Amino acid sequence: QNSMVLSAAIFITLIGLIVYLHFVKIDQESLLVIGSLGKESTTFIEMGQVKDVVINEAIHMQKVIYYLCILLQDPGDPQGVSEVVPLFQSSKPRLDCLIEVYKSCQEILEQRKTAPQSS
Repeated sequence: QNSMVLSAAIFITLIGLIVYLHFVKIDQESLLVIGSLGKESTTFIEMGQVKDVVINEAIHMQKVIYYLCILLQDPGDPQGVSEVVPLFQSSKPRLDCLIEVYKSCQEILEQRKTAPQSS
């Protein structure tokens, strides 16, 4: 009888937590699966292709890790994203370091948006 009450309490707590996280805490949720590359590959991306830079989180080896990603603009849809390119795959810098890089990237992107377009 006690184990049944305990099981019911755990189940109700889990359901409550899931509902709370879904409706109160989580603004947006996405899933990105990145295959393992033996070494980091070097890719050059034109600034005009960059739509945004974001910090994502992932669960890796029972830990939450954060990584920086570049969102590439979809040529066919100006509001869409054609590709998500993760950066620093091998080094896995700490979140505070990623935040500094993120802020610098956002400043550069903001300057690009406010700069007059050359023909």
